[in-house]
Amino acid sequence: MTWIVKYLWLIPALPMLAAGISALAPQRCRKFSSSLAIGSMGLALLLSLWAFVNSVQQGGVDGADRYFNFAWLQFAAGDAGILKLGWVLDPLTAVMLVMVTFVGLLIFIYSVGYMAHDENFTRFFTFLSLFAGAMLGVVIANSLLLLFICWELVGLTSYLLIGFWYHKPSAAAAAKKAFITTRIGDVALLLGMVWLYHETGTLLFYDDGAGCLETSALAKLIATTTSVGMAVSTAIGLLIFAGAVGKSGQVPLHVWLPDAMEGPTPVSALIHAATMVAAGVFLVARVFPLMGAHAEGAAAETAALQTVTWIGAITAVFAASIAVAQNDIKRILAYSTVSQLGYMMMGLGTGGVAVGMFHLITHAFFKALLFMGAGSVIHGCQEEQDIRKMGGIRKYMPITFATYAVGMLALAGFPLLFSGFWSKDEILHAAHGWPVSHVPFYLGVAGAFLTAFYMTRQVALVFLGPNRSRAWESADHSHARGNPPTHVGGKDKGAPHESPAVMTWPLIILATCAIVLGFIGTPMWPWFQSFLGQEHGEGLTTGVVALMVVSSLIVFAGIGVGWWLYGRKPIQRADKSDVLEKLPAGAYTWLERKYGVDELYEISVIRFNAWFARACDFLDAWVWGGAVKLVSLITLGLSWVSRVFDEFVINLGFDQSCDGVSRGGKLMSRWQDGRVQNYLRVIGVALTVLVIILVWGGSR
Repeated sequence: MTWIVKYLWLIPALPMLAAGISALAPQRCRKFSSSLAIGSMGLALLLSLWAFVNSVQQGGVDGADRYFNFAWLQFAAGDAGILKLGWVLDPLTAVMLVMVTFVGLLIFIYSVGYMAHDENFTRFFTFLSLFAGAMLGVVIANSLLLLFICWELVGLTSYLLIGFWYHKPSAAAAAKKAFITTRIGDVALLLGMVWLYHETGTLLFYDDGAGCLETSALAKLIATTTSVGMAVSTAIGLLIFAGAVGKSGQVPLHVWLPDAMEGPTPVSALIHAATMVAAGVFLVARVFPLMGAHAEGAAAETAALQTVTWIGAITAVFAASIAVAQNDIKRILAYSTVSQLGYMMMGLGTGGVAVGMFHLITHAFFKALLFMGAGSVIHGCQEEQDIRKMGGIRKYMPITFATYAVGMLALAGFPLLFSGFWSKDEILHAAHGWPVSHVPFYLGVAGAFLTAFYMTRQVALVFLGPNRSRAWESADHSHARGNPPTHVGGKDKGAPHESPAVMTWPLIILATCAIVLGFIGTPMWPWFQSFLGQEHGEGLTTGVVALMVVSSLIVFAGIGVGWWLYGRKPIQRADKSDVLEKLPAGAYTWLERKYGVDELYEISVIRFNAWFARACDFLDAWVWGGAVKLVSLITLGLSWVSRVFDEFVINLGFDQSCDGVSRGGKLMSRWQDGRVQNYLRVIGVALTVLVIILVWGGSR
């Protein structure tokens, strides 16, 4: 075991330590807090690169030989009563560590410029460091329990960061929505974890052949069936997948993710690219041996993987169609994230770990680029987020435009030059060859067309055409007449302006990665797939080329339609209706309102929950509370009866008896006073009385 494997825990510990120290620092220590956060992520990146190189040198050896476990808790005698935790360095961990730390570091640097005017700058970097550390803990975990602990820390920090601007009601509501929605999936994950421990006696993934992802445990899980005839491995896999559905915003638990953009833009970039939403996809990839486990001779497409595929395919096209009709620059990207996560799930279900993870890695870079580019636009446009009120920004923000265009083309899957094309095509190729059904492939193709269309629409409305903000135009004219621009809170109220270098350099680096990263997984050189231990395909065959041509035509069609509707004749005024509003049957309204899913949940789940809460309150206040009050009144009444009986019956009779005895005792005590003369008097009186009685009796 090498040094880096044994001390892999240092990678998440560094940002967590930075968060702890920063939490104790005063708010005025802004530079100290940001430097500490960036420095910790820089060191974590160096260690991650070391771990990655070490994993490459080992030839992509899987986790069975690259883990470190230790006893954490002993709750009973013997080895069976020891609960172990541990971490693992396999190819999956190695690539995720580099991605999270590298993208996270760029977002941290970008945040220095974006949050420069925020009064809670120090607190922001505290939460950001804890968020990154928790995600890195998820990545290195060799135990489902340790993964779950860090998983919940990710949920906590996402709540703190989404609601960072808690003075905004929308941000506070979005934070609560994210926290509660993801808890639904987490409950299922917890149940699956408990069930897995019950069946295997361990939550370690790898443990000298005794781990829950190793052959002996998987054979037992496959052989055991539930009451409905389903293999226990499938049932547990579905419960774990439910946790991933919540974290990665898949249908039907997707509703929190678009609202998560209410937090600061660096938070959106971190959540939507490298951390929280990636955690769900990573979890499915980590437990893939469990989900894909099947008996000898059975079909390899297990029920668990089929569920993953269908949920992913539906989510991909569902979210992409909603993004078509959104006007908030970040909300469009948020629904794009939901859609792309669906692609990743579909890739995992149809093609295996390498296919889904390849898109996760490439998506992390260009989606971080797009969110940070959107933040640069918002920063330069005085917090404006409505794309209808932008236009013509290209001439004001050339660096942001150029890098954003790269991110847009990568997300759209522009052929050959951009990473999104290669990773998306891997998924479509796997879906096309899926023996269960071709429907996911067609849904993926539809999603690819919609992605190219809505991203073209966004770029055309934001960067091209005329400037549609009267405030900017009036400020420009005033400045042209010699009047200085107006500043509010340190920001220019005039025309949009390019962001500072601390924000643009991360964009340039990410744009470069969005171009070159795709070449590590092309059909000509499938290094990434080989590194993750998956057999690569047949290379650049006729079928692969044909699919690439079809995919390219779909992308060109999406970009062409978007350009025809929005770029060729750009809208002149912000209040002009969208061309898609002419769609029949009120389709645009349905898309704009997100198919009414939030409203459906509002009138069903949330209303039922509110009714149930009121019913519970009524039961608590009037039934259970009334029963408690009735019992208390009965008890009080009995106590009063007992008191009356005690004081006026028992105590009174006892007291009178005691008084009689006491008086008798006092009387008798007078006869027993110890004086001889008194005794003689009594005897004399007694004798006199006796004599009188005798004489009286004799005379009669």
